[in-house]
Amino acid sequence: MTGYAQARAEENGVALRVSIRSVNHRFLDLHVRLPEGWEPLEPRLRQRVRQHLRRGHVDVTLRIEPTGPLAVQVNHPLAAAYARAAQELSREFSMPATIDFVALFRLPGVVAGAGVPTEEEVESAASLASRCLDDALARLDEMRSTEGASLAAEMRGRLAKISRHAVKIEALAATLRPEYARRLGERLAELLANTSMDPGRLAQEAALLAERADISEEVARLRSHLQQFDALLESDPEAGKKLDFLLQEMQRESNTMLSKTPGVESQGLAITDLALEVKAEVERLREQMQNVE
Repeated sequence: MTGYAQARAEENGVALRVSIRSVNHRFLDLHVRLPEGWEPLEPRLRQRVRQHLRRGHVDVTLRIEPTGPLAVQVNHPLAAAYARAAQELSREFSMPATIDFVALFRLPGVVAGAGVPTEEEVESAASLASRCLDDALARLDEMRSTEGASLAAEMRGRLAKISRHAVKIEALAATLRPEYARRLGERLAELLANTSMDPGRLAQEAALLAERADISEEVARLRSHLQQFDALLESDPEAGKKLDFLLQEMQRESNTMLSKTPGVESQGLAITDLALEVKAEVERLREQMQNVE
């Protein structure tokens, strides 16, 4: 499910900022970005995110913001050395030397506050980073909850549409089966006109073939899947994989209906159109399922 959140925490002269960005993905694809020297925090941050999130392409970024009057200390001798080196290269290659102080601050070692932390500094900030991450995850949950409510409403609308199609298919199938048996019997009689065959046996074969073309079981299973899907949306906050399975079964039922329904009669053509609509709605639901945990 898509979402973005960030949080900031400060303690003992060190401020941390955590930002989390999440977009749709079938599984949990987690990426953690840390400043140089803070890599030892990655395993515990990953574990914390995995305990909280189940699906999505998730980017977690941690930034360190030193604070206080000594937060930024410029190494003047080193900065001067960089500047002199730039001037010497300027004279050597006859090129103008324009000193960009912002770029100069970014050079290694110029700003002491941006240096690589010690192992003790990283460990002392570990609990602060965890709390900051928890705050960001809580804010992400708020945003995702709002989107989730909207997504659930849209999915229920699609379920209702499939349910209406199922009712129409069921009504059409009830009229199609006896008509199909009658016409099939007539066709068999024509084909076997010059062959002796027991009329009772002929009617029995026609009935068996008509039964094989019957889709009432598929419609019943489809409606059962719809009920289970709606119930899971209502009650199970981690129903993603179960809903995926139900959508696969719905797609299977619609494919079977298409393969079993003869398309030569008006009722058969209508059932085919409705089954195609069911397939389309199921596909749309499967796309939306990437948002659901």
